[in-house]
Amino acid sequence: MKQTPSQTVGPFYSIGLTRQTTNVLVSDATEGQRIGIEGQILDGDGKPVPDAMVEVWQANAYGRYHHPDDKQEKPLDQSFTGWGRSGTDKNGFYSFETIKPGQVPGAGDSAQAPHVNVTVFARGMLVHAYTRIYFADEPANANDRVLNSIKNKARRQTLIATGEKKDGKAVYRFDIRLQGDRETVFFDM
Repeated sequence: MKQTPSQTVGPFYSIGLTRQTTNVLVSDATEGQRIGIEGQILDGDGKPVPDAMVEVWQANAYGRYHHPDDKQEKPLDQSFTGWGRSGTDKNGFYSFETIKPGQVPGAGDSAQAPHVNVTVFARGMLVHAYTRIYFADEPANANDRVLNSIKNKARRQTLIATGEKKDGKAVYRFDIRLQGDRETVFFDM
């Protein structure tokens, strides 16, 4: 007998997981600086990946996660869960409306630079890809142990979102390249 051909994962995100909009993480009651995060998922040839899914998880403006394991004395903003999901459109674009996160504790007595944790799901990927978004205008990047553990500075730049003002709000651009030239740094989880 011959082995049955394998089948790729998806595309199914737009059918079951991204129908409801969950890319707006803030409400009028949420504390902190409102920001937008937007970008494109690109494959190894630099072509857009439609029907991918991006999930984010982040701390609130004070640097505390909305999770029972985060027992810091920092304020917990009940109007901010810090979690969101965005599908990509036919051109591979995704977006989030959120707040700029505060610094969270790092190893030892260090503090991590403000960042957003990202998980990427796409067709053909049997294992999700995990990365982080750091902000280009954040001075704390210089001392972030995770960011600085990437010795190749050109590769480190793949984790830095660039910002601009749009309609009075800071919007950060963060493209995710799954393979090839300028591939985004992904972490083993």
